[in-house]
This record gives sequence, C-alpha cells and structure tokens, in this order.
Amino acid sequence: MRITLKLFATLTDYLPPQRDGNQVEIEVDPQASIHDILAPYGLPQKLVHLVLVNGHYIAPEDRGSRRLQEGDALAVWPSIAGG
Repeated sequence: MRITLKLFATLTDYLPPQRDGNQVEIEVDPQASIHDILAPYGLPQKLVHLVLVNGHYIAPEDRGSRRLQEGDALAVWPSIAGG
C-alpha cells in the first residue's frame, strides 16, 4: 500500500533523493508499524519527537503497534528548541 512520509526540519536529510520537498510517497507493508516504516530511513530515535498520522498525534508507546492505511500521511518532527 502507498502512504506519504513527511519529515520536517533536520529530519529531511534522511529522505531519499527522489523526494518532493520534505515528503515522499512510499510503498509499505499493510502490517508494518510506524517503527517498521521509519526503520529503513535510519532516523535516530532521540530525534523522532512528534509523530502524526493524518494530523493526529501518535504517542511514543503506540508507535510500535500502530498500523497505517492506504493513502495515510505519516509526519515526523524532531524536538525543536528555541528561545
């Protein structure tokens, strides 16, 4: 099934070259969890802070079991510090 993966801020460096800005359409196994989907991209877990599926927050404890559906958008942000 196809989903859209969106990475923000410094995480965009982990997207493949064939991306469209900060996002890429990818083919994933329907049984894959969020962790499974992100694993091939080598994102350091300490940088994966905010995770949304179709605009809905996914808590860290749910990312290992949450499955996506065809056409979903998975968005990931690192923690952002400011002053």
